[in-house]
Amino acid sequence: MTSPTHVVLAEDSVLLRDGLVRLITEGGFEVVAACPDAETFLAAVEEHRPGLVVVDVRMPPTFTSEGIRAALQVRDRYPETAVLVLSQYVEEQYATELVASRAKGVGYLLKDRVADTSEFIDALREVSQGGTVLDPEVVLQLLSRARNADPLARLTPREREVLGLMAEGRTNTAIAGRLFIGEGAVEKNVSSIFSKLDLPPTGQDHRRVLAVLRWLDQDRTPGEPS
Repeated sequence: MTSPTHVVLAEDSVLLRDGLVRLITEGGFEVVAACPDAETFLAAVEEHRPGLVVVDVRMPPTFTSEGIRAALQVRDRYPETAVLVLSQYVEEQYATELVASRAKGVGYLLKDRVADTSEFIDALREVSQGGTVLDPEVVLQLLSRARNADPLARLTPREREVLGLMAEGRTNTAIAGRLFIGEGAVEKNVSSIFSKLDLPPTGQDHRRVLAVLRWLDQDRTPGEPS
């Protein structure tokens, strides 16, 4: 028989920590350390080099993001260790970084949305075997963050067509002829593009050029100089 996967747990609540230890053990894992804070958690990971860590987001001393920042350190230092974040909150910035750093052997579950113990154990197994398990609410918030972070993602399909033709150097008249719409409609789309790309009118900047630069930048090859 293969030996059970070693787990290091980080949870500041004594009752929840003891309950998780029993649950994880009953699921066939071996909890080698159960820690009340991020500092002792990182020390335990260094000592035991577990196959899986389960981490709460908010831990002492400030109860803000110590846990998930510790999880990110584990991802960086020990890429072979799977990471499952179990929290009451979605820390969007850190969650994005956690998933983006390596999209395998990672999970982010919300405590209140884990329907039953078997579902939780299944998630542990999936993550420990290199899979990815994300609560649907986490996915929703990360997608929303991504859309908000990219102004071009706010544009409608028609506005993207107009901006693409602007990038080709076409005038509003030429764009209207190409898309078979009135010039007034083109002007409305251009105005909306400026608004969504956060390009207010100024006496110094040419908004049409700035908008086109944003459009061209999205197609830049990764690593290509600006």
